[in-house]
Amino acid sequence: METVYVKRNILCIDLKSFFASCECIERKLDPFKIPLVVANPNQGNGAITLAITPYLKSLGIKSRTRLYEIPKHIKYMIVKPRMSLYLEKSSEVVSIYLDFIAKEDLHIYSIDECFLDVTDYLKMYKKTDYELAEEILNTITERTGLTATCGIGPNMLLAKIAMDTEAKLYKNGIAKWTYEDIPEKLWTITPLSKAWGIGPRMESKLNKMGINSIGDLAHYNRNILKDKFGVMGTELWNHANGIDLSRINDWKKLPKDKSYSHSQVLFKNYDETNIKLIISEMIDVITARLRKNNKQTQVIGFGIGYSKDLGGGFYHSLKLDNPTDSAQEILKHCLIMFERYYDSSPIRKVSISAGGLTEKQGVQLNIFETFEEINETEVLNEAVDEIKNKFGKNSLIKASSLLPDSTAIERNKKIGGHAA
Repeated sequence: METVYVKRNILCIDLKSFFASCECIERKLDPFKIPLVVANPNQGNGAITLAITPYLKSLGIKSRTRLYEIPKHIKYMIVKPRMSLYLEKSSEVVSIYLDFIAKEDLHIYSIDECFLDVTDYLKMYKKTDYELAEEILNTITERTGLTATCGIGPNMLLAKIAMDTEAKLYKNGIAKWTYEDIPEKLWTITPLSKAWGIGPRMESKLNKMGINSIGDLAHYNRNILKDKFGVMGTELWNHANGIDLSRINDWKKLPKDKSYSHSQVLFKNYDETNIKLIISEMIDVITARLRKNNKQTQVIGFGIGYSKDLGGGFYHSLKLDNPTDSAQEILKHCLIMFERYYDSSPIRKVSISAGGLTEKQGVQLNIFETFEEINETEVLNEAVDEIKNKFGKNSLIKASSLLPDSTAIERNKKIGGHAA
């Protein structure tokens, strides 16, 4: 199969130590000389730091740590987080980007990180992508006092990884990668979690397969990866080889088709030990709706929101090879996305969507299933749906719904379920 490469001029710009830098600027302090921590002091010594200044980072302190983990000999200032201030500063920086490019060529990835496609602007400015990046970063500092780093690449993936892994090594904060740099720079990345889009759990699974560097992943059998991780396996292989066909304009397109979605704000912090139960229960709700409307999904969206103390999270979607209404199939792909992107932070929100809806026409068989097995599942699902519709959603529940971490019974009560 011939490899297809996109050749654009993409900038990925990140505002350094954003929250902490905003607080320093407001106080007319230099974040490179001041030991300042953004955290909630009301939570005591166990509070998690939302951000620390570059000065503290230079002393070996990690960005996300608990206050008691900071060595006692280091004296630092604690300030409460102010999201209104950070949103205001972020808007200022976005307005700077829009002075250089049109909004169609800007993708706001997070409050402190953006992608810019400058391909069609280089002739107008009579600059290289590197020179334009320097001008944009200098303008950010001049107008806001904030410092930024930038990765430049022929696609969004390589620009992001160049920014994450190399830009901080240079005085001007800019690193440029080309496709020719892949063997020397991308393939040498280890551990795997240093690369964009591979979390600790996916890293562990890949390590068990003998994959310890991005180069190992790039040279692994693509078909085996797809068999084990589905379409996500193909994406992992593509990214390991520097292949990313997405365009910033793709993020601007609104979905044309209807989708079924379900999100849940959790009453306590969850993690990898108990979140699977919540995910499974939510998928049961979505697949019941699919069956009721005789629909199948081919696009699954899955997102995790972290606790309000930390903020952030992720949301990703993937397109399946074949449409499905199988809870087991959807759960498998959601858990693969979880393992790939989850970073061990406490979880307070889960979002799942089923898009790319099509009318259910028949049964798609594969070599591992017989028609009898699939038909058994179909009959069982129909029976369960009929009982729940007649007697209430809590009239028939899984044993797992009786576990302390389950939210199914309480959630069903709110939408008209009866006691079992």
